[in-house]
Amino acid sequence: MSKSVSTLPIFVRLASRPVLVVGAGDVATRRIASLLDVDADVSVVAPDATDSVHEWAEAGRLRLSQRAFEDTDLNGPVLAFACTGDAQVNAMVAELGRSKGVLVQRADDAGASDFLVPAVVRRDALQIAISSDGQAPTLARILRSRLDAWLPRAYGDLARLAGDFRDQVKETLPRQHRARFWLRVLDGPIAEKVFTGRLAEARRDMKRALADDRPDVPVRGEVYLVGAGPGDPDLLTSRALRLMQRADVVLYDSLIPRAIVDLSNPQAERIHVGKRASRHTLPQDDINALMVRLAGEGKRVLRLKGGDPFVFGRGGEEIAQLAEAGVAFQVVPGITAASGCAAYAGIPLTHRDYAQSVTFVTGHLKQGELELPWPQLARTGQTVVFFMAVKSLSGICEALREHGLAENWPAALVIEGTTIRQQLLVGTLADLPARVARETIEGPALLIVGEVVRLNETLGWFRPNPDTSDSV
Repeated sequence: MSKSVSTLPIFVRLASRPVLVVGAGDVATRRIASLLDVDADVSVVAPDATDSVHEWAEAGRLRLSQRAFEDTDLNGPVLAFACTGDAQVNAMVAELGRSKGVLVQRADDAGASDFLVPAVVRRDALQIAISSDGQAPTLARILRSRLDAWLPRAYGDLARLAGDFRDQVKETLPRQHRARFWLRVLDGPIAEKVFTGRLAEARRDMKRALADDRPDVPVRGEVYLVGAGPGDPDLLTSRALRLMQRADVVLYDSLIPRAIVDLSNPQAERIHVGKRASRHTLPQDDINALMVRLAGEGKRVLRLKGGDPFVFGRGGEEIAQLAEAGVAFQVVPGITAASGCAAYAGIPLTHRDYAQSVTFVTGHLKQGELELPWPQLARTGQTVVFFMAVKSLSGICEALREHGLAENWPAALVIEGTTIRQQLLVGTLADLPARVARETIEGPALLIVGEVVRLNETLGWFRPNPDTSDSV
């Protein structure tokens, strides 16, 4: 098997240690700025220099020699950076450095360098370095940008909190207890307070945890009620993803895509609890009891729900049971199916010209009947979104027509919205039920009624299955 990398990732302490930079252009200036940030003793050799380098030299932050590179410049530095625009000069610096035992990084040739400078994401003391071993530096920079956008700034606060208490933890706790203590702090309720900006509370709880820490004290469990959105994993919030990856147990519904479930902690136990159009693996009361029991065992329980937990997700019922049992919980909203599916279908839920309000309604049958305020729903100038409406579609369309909407009033069914399997059936109150009857629909579906449906003709942008889509 061939080796895939040839470099060892390390972090070097350079405070007060001599470092040489040959060159003082834009690339060198970026290197110098990083070296000054870690208090390295920087010497720069270059005939010309940028304004920033001159300013640093005048402020006494580095030594600048405005001349050509000389062999003796490599007497003493622990590292050297060859950052000139002349490949021959850079190669000479690298060759001489090796002969003198100095590691050299060439800005123009990663393969000829003794060490590489990775793309770095920084959160105060926390640093994440990304390197492609010099094979794909642009890819490393892309990943750095994405990590920088995704990683909460609060991780820096969390690292600072840990640093502030590090010596106290070493003095207070026996070595065998420290790893467990830090795991509870950095991946538990104290960390969550840091992430939500409650730094004073986090410090107070840190002191209390340090004073009360005993190996025989049970860990307190918690439940995360997380909205998984309408189906596309990219629509998860960063908070949802963070809690998903912390869970010890995952309780998920039938309609949660496997791609989303798989983003949870791979070591977590996964329990399918069903809940899909009158076919429940576990009744709601049993799900509530299961969450209480698992949290009572000290586990972090992820209750993963499609869309938003508080929009026809029975989230209120579940947290009421948790509150009654004294179980700590968090609720993370998700992009509701209404907004997600409508957006991917190119149907704006509100529009200045066509819909000045939007109403969410459940289309679920109660004892075989639809008990809804039809006069309010059958009005123009609004959009009505029906959840769980496939089985009652004919009755919904008929009732809306009976209460005043025209037969040609636009309606659309979005099936498995926001996913690669999205299917859009567009029609009217009169003909949509017949169109839907010709299809085999097994995934989640959403009914949208209103004049905004017509805008799909020009605003529809996500069409993964154009052959199965229909339009007015």
